[in-house]
Amino acid sequence: METWSLVSICVLLGLTVRWGVSLNSYSGAGKPPMFGDYEAQRHWQEVTYNLPVQEWYVNTTDNDLNYWGLDYPPLTAYHSLLCAHVGKLINPEWVELHKSRGHESLAHKLFMRATVLVADLLIYIPAVVLYCFYLTDGSSRKKVCNLLCFLLYPGLILIDYGHFQYNGVSLGLALWGVLALGLGWDVLGSLAFSLALNYKQMELYHALPFFCYLLGKSVKLGLGRGLFLLVRVAVTVLVTFALCWLPFLSDPSQALQVVRRIFPVARGLFEDKVANTWCSLNILIKIRSILSTDSQLYLSLASTLLAVLPSSIRLLTKPTFWQFKLALVNSSLAFFLFSYQVHEKSILLASLPVCLLLNDLPLMAIWFLQASTFSMLPLFLKDGLLVPYVVTSLAFVFLSTYLLSALEHSSEDELRLGGYHRLLFCLPRLDLACIVRWKFYISMVVMVGLSITTVALVPPPRLPDLFPVLVSIFAFLHFLGTLIYFNIVQFSGPPSRKSQKKSN
Repeated sequence: METWSLVSICVLLGLTVRWGVSLNSYSGAGKPPMFGDYEAQRHWQEVTYNLPVQEWYVNTTDNDLNYWGLDYPPLTAYHSLLCAHVGKLINPEWVELHKSRGHESLAHKLFMRATVLVADLLIYIPAVVLYCFYLTDGSSRKKVCNLLCFLLYPGLILIDYGHFQYNGVSLGLALWGVLALGLGWDVLGSLAFSLALNYKQMELYHALPFFCYLLGKSVKLGLGRGLFLLVRVAVTVLVTFALCWLPFLSDPSQALQVVRRIFPVARGLFEDKVANTWCSLNILIKIRSILSTDSQLYLSLASTLLAVLPSSIRLLTKPTFWQFKLALVNSSLAFFLFSYQVHEKSILLASLPVCLLLNDLPLMAIWFLQASTFSMLPLFLKDGLLVPYVVTSLAFVFLSTYLLSALEHSSEDELRLGGYHRLLFCLPRLDLACIVRWKFYISMVVMVGLSITTVALVPPPRLPDLFPVLVSIFAFLHFLGTLIYFNIVQFSGPPSRKSQKKSN
């Protein structure tokens, strides 16, 4: 009884932090003509409510795709339609065709934030609670600490409640998929992940680990049971996709138009200062000037596949739940660092699987999660989220480091640094655990310093993007190092302690 009381407190605290961010500011407030992501979400409700399904993704006089046209898969559109029906009951002006553009009011702001909160309560938070209690080891107190740290991850809170997104829905559905696979419910896991992929196309970051895990498990089960599992999973995925896309399947051109909208190849390799390989490399080599759009696309595709291949092959040959979690991290990081047209907030797709490892590798997980939040600093400043960024970041780092005893549990064995010694066999044996701790301290100091500098100083006129570039490069170095680290961990032996309650 005491444990579930603590769980309730953790959930309430997580909800309070989320709602506190939402009451301060939001993306695009009072900034015509586009008004930011707040208006994008409201406009999608307007479009889905007033127009027939066949016009949702098509440019018409009533649906100007240049003004926040729908560019997510059908499940997002259905969610917008559901929210629009509720909003219409409260105030019809919120979704009135054309006339509602740029609508801003306190009542509507509360309504929009409430829709995010309800989605979290129904999808994301229950999955987090169940994962922490059924698929992590340790005492009840340790599980509660993991739960609190998981729910207080600042990146997701600031993006969903400040920048205004519904990432908690797609990430929550993916987490339900992870939870189901961890409990051995492979068909239900396939269903949940298919829904996540039909909600946001960026869930492709997690697709290869799901595919390799299920295929590897089917091969391991043998021709009879394995083939039966594979057929059931395939049928589940096909039926789920068919139902989600049903309104568009009658006309192939409509389906192709939806695909074109959700995969905007014409936008180029990158737009903003994202902490990935191409933005960082572009400082030295002007890739977009040297290579054609097609060449950039092929280069990005080849680099992504090469980066994700070792982890995927490892999972395919050793389909355990521990390997699956590591592959989720490595796949999502590889996609973020090397894939095409990456947005700053896409780092959340790597942050979710890292959150799954808070119990196993607390120091490395906390370090990465804070770096991922820091990498979105220019986005937060643009949306007036400086105070929420500072408060949530400090709370997360201090609470998670203390509650998970991250610095105390940072020996070479606990950090799983044995693989590095094998790689550095020709060098004198170093105290890698001490080096990692010092790098952690230095990294935190530099993040604080760059945050203060970005806010307090004006960049030189010749280098107006100096501070966003420094932030993205510093974060990129963290992400590249994390990708190397987790690949080495994945190719090391299994955990020395029983780190998974359920392993296959």
